[in-house]
Amino acid sequence: MSTILRPDLEIICEWIAPGTHILDLGCGDGALLTHLRQSRDVTGYGLEIDIDNVQQCIDSGIPVIQTNLDKGITEFFEEHSFNYVVMTHTLQAIHHPGELLDEMLRIGQEGIVTFPNFAHWKSRIQLALGGNMPVTRALPHEWYDTPNIHLCSIQDFEALCEEKGIRILQRAAVTHASRSGQKTRLWPNLLGESAIYRFCKSGS
Repeated sequence: MSTILRPDLEIICEWIAPGTHILDLGCGDGALLTHLRQSRDVTGYGLEIDIDNVQQCIDSGIPVIQTNLDKGITEFFEEHSFNYVVMTHTLQAIHHPGELLDEMLRIGQEGIVTFPNFAHWKSRIQLALGGNMPVTRALPHEWYDTPNIHLCSIQDFEALCEEKGIRILQRAAVTHASRSGQKTRLWPNLLGESAIYRFCKSGS
């Protein structure tokens, strides 16, 4: 039976070439790696902090290392150990996201990240009219119990990439329920609930 994936994960699977080697940071229960192994014949590892998710990865036959990404990943892998380093909806929960992007591109030829877009129109309306921190499908937590500590918009992320000399190879914006349509492609920072980026070092 084929696994039903979120729209952002569907796009990631399309971006990843068959037969490649992948590292999934904050891999959760290993669903993405499992799907890629079955559909794209990839190999790879997951890094995950939650022990229950680690056990699910092990049960699914996914090689996994239990670790806190805030402590860094340089100790585990050599330079260019992977074709892709993937991190889905975890960047905003990292204490030093810029440093982790650098590490992703040290051990991987390319990086792929997804994150909730804080500039989505629903978030803007809640802030402008209600005066409250937004609670949306992409940002479901209240301000006092959210794991997110570095929320950003699509424009913020692209500015960081430019500052760090990171070349964006592909970009997509999606809603919670569907892939991007024409309007979302035209106004991703306004209409995209989540953003997906594929990138490499400039000059690569």
